[in-house]
Amino acid sequence: MRDYFIEICYLAASVLFILGLRGLSHPESARRGMQLAEFGMLMAIIGTLMKREIIGFEWIIAGLFLGSTIGLAIGLWVPMTAMPQRTAFSHACGALAASLVGVAEYSLHGAHLTGFKMGAISFEVLLGSLTTTGSLIAFAKLEGMIRGAPITYKGQNVFNLSLLAVTIGCFVALLLNPGLAPLFYLMLALAFAFGILLVLPIGAADMPVVIALLNSYAGLAAAATGFAIGNNVLIIAGTLDGGSGFILSILMCKAMNRSITNVLFGAFGSVIEGGPATAAGEMREVNGEDVAVQMAYARQVVIVPGYGMATAQAQHALRELANALEERGVSVKFAIHPVAGRMPGHMNVLLAEANVPYSQLYELEQINPEFPLTDVALVVGANDVVNPDARDNPGSPIAGMPILEVDRAKSVVVLKRGQGRGFSGLENPLFFKANCGMLYGDAKETLTQLVQAARKA
Repeated sequence: MRDYFIEICYLAASVLFILGLRGLSHPESARRGMQLAEFGMLMAIIGTLMKREIIGFEWIIAGLFLGSTIGLAIGLWVPMTAMPQRTAFSHACGALAASLVGVAEYSLHGAHLTGFKMGAISFEVLLGSLTTTGSLIAFAKLEGMIRGAPITYKGQNVFNLSLLAVTIGCFVALLLNPGLAPLFYLMLALAFAFGILLVLPIGAADMPVVIALLNSYAGLAAAATGFAIGNNVLIIAGTLDGGSGFILSILMCKAMNRSITNVLFGAFGSVIEGGPATAAGEMREVNGEDVAVQMAYARQVVIVPGYGMATAQAQHALRELANALEERGVSVKFAIHPVAGRMPGHMNVLLAEANVPYSQLYELEQINPEFPLTDVALVVGANDVVNPDARDNPGSPIAGMPILEVDRAKSVVVLKRGQGRGFSGLENPLFFKANCGMLYGDAKETLTQLVQAARKA
């Protein structure tokens, strides 16, 4: 009876995970999808706690209490603007758990493992270890603990690939002879090192792809854990996570018109300061009150949020501005680029927190035809996703990348802290165009001032 109950729990969990993932395909159903996935995880935990192999619940109860406390603290205290960092850290924790399970299985059974089980454990440890350190480096870059620009040195790609080849060599040797314990722990150490070296040369501008790819690795490590310990729900959940994360990585690369190999090994963003500029002229600074009047009497305003909005935590002020404009009869739309921010869906999450209606969010393909009819395009802390060089300059590093064509609007206002080039290090010709004005300052403070001025206009 117990075994039947466990299988029913696992079956229910698997179905709920699939339905939850399906719900995440659209913003309007995302909340319900998350709730289904949460309930699925609860069913998986209940089923696992019924396992006959459990000989004592002391450590399990301690783990449940500690994990629940940490999860509750993260949920309450970590702001939505820090979701990319939190996601990267979660990937590190999940991958480390998978890697530790593999180490425990090997230490218990070692030379007695079959070739299949040794392969599952080695795959689990290899992917889990490199995902752990890679995710921690991504966390540090996003948090500003280390610089977001690519960290490179001569011959780095050759060294990294050589290190990976040695690691895979250890993997193959263990398949042939599981009793080679020194090689197992060497593979573990090399995988930890490779994770660090893999993410260090990747710039912060490429973090959406990196986050999705690390999510895929963590899922595949969990699936391998399921094969190693004979747990069906881990196999299903890990495969879903790994597959969806990989597909999302491909979609993110498509949104940037780049390949996975270019993201991982291209060191995009390592621009030499003082190099040749791609734009001429001077940026035209504008007055906040003039901008507020211009928007207040506009027919349509399109707002383009970027990472600058996230760092300034300005999403609520942006929603207040939209409300103030709508009260005056202005049509307000939000243009969302797929790689805006530092994780997939970053802008959607922040705007949802500020209660911006989903009906006002427009994807790139939907909004681009409307820019020529737009009176004011307000860019809040975005750079590469509105850079016309991607469309007009075949020699640009981002040539061919789909962009939000805000430069086609009648007037463009860009909110920026200063005249810096942002994470990618690329100059943006948009800022020098005649129809573009620069409004400098903290995005949250600037938007608050615009709200007050718009209501008085």
